[in-house]
Amino acid sequence: MSHDAAPQPLRAQAAPAPLSGRLRVPGDKSISHRALMFGALAVGTTRIEGLLEGEDVLRTAAAMRLLGATVERLGEGSWRVAGRGIGGLTEPSDVLDMGNSGTAARLICGLLAGHPLFAVMTGDASLRRRPMQRVTEPLSATGARFATRAGGRLPLAVEGARDPLPLDYRLPVASAQVKSACLLAGLCAPGITRVVEPEATRDHSENMLRHFGAELRVAAEGAGRVIELTGQPELRAAPVMVPGDPSSAAFFAVAALVVPGSRLVIENVGLNPLRTGLFEALREMGAALTVSNARTEGGEPVGDLVLRQGELRGVDLPAARAPAMIDEYPVLAVAAAFARGVSRFRGLAELRVKESDRLAGTAALLAANGVKVEVEGDDLIVHGTGGAVPGGGLVATQMDHRLAMSALVMGLAARAPVTVDDGAFIATSFPGFVALVNRAAGGEAIGPA
Repeated sequence: MSHDAAPQPLRAQAAPAPLSGRLRVPGDKSISHRALMFGALAVGTTRIEGLLEGEDVLRTAAAMRLLGATVERLGEGSWRVAGRGIGGLTEPSDVLDMGNSGTAARLICGLLAGHPLFAVMTGDASLRRRPMQRVTEPLSATGARFATRAGGRLPLAVEGARDPLPLDYRLPVASAQVKSACLLAGLCAPGITRVVEPEATRDHSENMLRHFGAELRVAAEGAGRVIELTGQPELRAAPVMVPGDPSSAAFFAVAALVVPGSRLVIENVGLNPLRTGLFEALREMGAALTVSNARTEGGEPVGDLVLRQGELRGVDLPAARAPAMIDEYPVLAVAAAFARGVSRFRGLAELRVKESDRLAGTAALLAANGVKVEVEGDDLIVHGTGGAVPGGGLVATQMDHRLAMSALVMGLAARAPVTVDDGAFIATSFPGFVALVNRAAGGEAIGPA
């Protein structure tokens, strides 16, 4: 599916019935990307189960093939990757097209930086607007050379380092993508690559590096962490079980909390403590949200979320909470719109450089549906209605799948239907979203506009 194709407007109306039953969301996108990349760098064959088969991840699979790994789909969510070993990736014969995936684009820049090869990377119209200097600048210290369009934008060309140097980099802003890109580049460099993050961000890369046999040390430093990676390890193929994506579960969690009478169980959700900020925030808002069947799989905590609809109250979240839930603020803002009182979400500068200016987009989504909202600096202030929001708006999604899904969740409990101008690209991160909502809601709550 091309993101430059004709738009597919969708409309969400009041759910025909309370959300109920048990469901599973697709595999975690962050872990799926990394499983393919680390499998390509390992010696031997890595078996992956539960891989997210959205377009973003399929772009990563295609890129790994172009870089010389053997990547095969065995069945639904079941994949096999025969790796090339550290430093063994080969020069791609074609352009690496990353579609809409900023995660894949930035992490693969790290992969390419440490290999002596030439590659060109592009993406869809949305990704080509997103700045890449945040990774290309630190990665240039390995000896790799990057050329981009004005503003550090795609398409970009990279000439990887023949003898890559280890990095010693202090991130100016907490970013799991930049951290991971630096660690991926460091795999190919001799000596110790050291990355310091000002606040702890999702640590899937660190967990998976250990899972594949890398030597990694992590120490706390204030609110952040220091990660030291010993370069040029021999990564060994290791099986990966991908849990359900908490960022995808977020939409169903909020829907179950605002659609009257709902009681829903979301099974097999990844509960990495650096990814569960949304669930903690919802509990602070008074949500009936509990975890059952808690366990550990492949180094990642997993469990089932049990949710019941009930009254929510406004909350004030400090900026330090943002890294653990940066992707979930649009749908959290929807929850805040139904809550009693005012919510303030602080320090959301990172939202301005997502698939869209997600801070402005979230504010516009709420305003279009009769919710009073303000942006003060990098803070989002939502004045909750204490009940059903008016709805009735048309939301400009700016090719941002999270804005689209958040707006549709709002429509399930709004007084009037909510329309999004384009829902085609929801499949990039959550294939089958509409069908799964309609199944849980007992009928067609979301359909073509």
